[in-house]
Amino acid sequence: MNYSIGCDAHKKYSVFVALDEQGQISRPVRVEHNREQYRQFLRLLPPGSPIALEATANWYWMVDEMEQAAHFPLLTEPKKAKAMMANRNKSDKLDARGLAILLHNGTLPTVWIADAQTRDLRELSRMRMALVGMQTRLKNRIHASFSRYGTVFEAADLFGAAGRQSLGEALPALPPQHRYSVEQQLVLLDELQRRIHDVQQQMQRVFRQTPAMKLLDTMPGVGGVLSAVMALEIGDINRFPCAERLISYAGLVPRTYSSGGRTRRGSIAPDVNRTLRWAFVEAASVVILNHKRPTWKNRSLVRLYERVRAHKEPQVATVALARQLAESAFWVLKKQQPYREPQGSTVLSSSR
Repeated sequence: MNYSIGCDAHKKYSVFVALDEQGQISRPVRVEHNREQYRQFLRLLPPGSPIALEATANWYWMVDEMEQAAHFPLLTEPKKAKAMMANRNKSDKLDARGLAILLHNGTLPTVWIADAQTRDLRELSRMRMALVGMQTRLKNRIHASFSRYGTVFEAADLFGAAGRQSLGEALPALPPQHRYSVEQQLVLLDELQRRIHDVQQQMQRVFRQTPAMKLLDTMPGVGGVLSAVMALEIGDINRFPCAERLISYAGLVPRTYSSGGRTRRGSIAPDVNRTLRWAFVEAASVVILNHKRPTWKNRSLVRLYERVRAHKEPQVATVALARQLAESAFWVLKKQQPYREPQGSTVLSSSR
């Protein structure tokens, strides 16, 4: 007999409920998160059982165990699944049963599960993204410390060779505690930059350039690091039926509120791939940094940036470029062809 199994996972234990072909619901079974107990329970289930599991913080190891036990884990987004269950009350039993029912009815909102090797490799790119975020916050704090006391620097990059010299010369003008704060943050910044370099070296050692990475590397603003991040986060391009789905998955489309003839744009949805969004925004930032160079001036992305920037804020223009790059990535991977400059002037037309 075939069963649809729901697993309500927590930090220390999981609750399993099974639903058979006739719709009969089993009693809930609580399994502690002891690896050997977990494996023993999975061995008791019918071979090849589909198991619905919420995408919680600790799902990696549970999916690994389910796959090794020859079962078929199906990952679901918790908020969407709970909304579809429409339970007035909440308990471990109700959540596990609700997942089993959704799975049985074929209405479970599933999330793509990358293979174990890809999940492991993505940790390097995500770690690098986190370290770069820390670096940016430190730089902003240092800028703010000097700005409070009216110090203006001529160097375009305060943290380049010339900028660091100017920064050192300006330090004595700060009050004692501000000066101490900046000095300590500079030490942290140097250490962070070393760690980012180490992570990039590790990425170069363990990442084998796939055909997808080579294709993505042909896009403007995308180098070896970003092409690897994009390829690992996108996975199989065929899971996206159209470019708009990839753009939405990357969180480059704002939420829309439309009622009574009035439309308002909101922030991006929280349930998006933020790492992929970061990669496309980083590539867009590279384009913006180079947009005044003679070799870049005729590129479609530069024309798009200048057109949007003429009447919008810089952040809006950056996201517009990132959105265009996301569509380009879709068609580059879909057609298995290197990036080509698009024909025409529409915002979302590249490589089509």
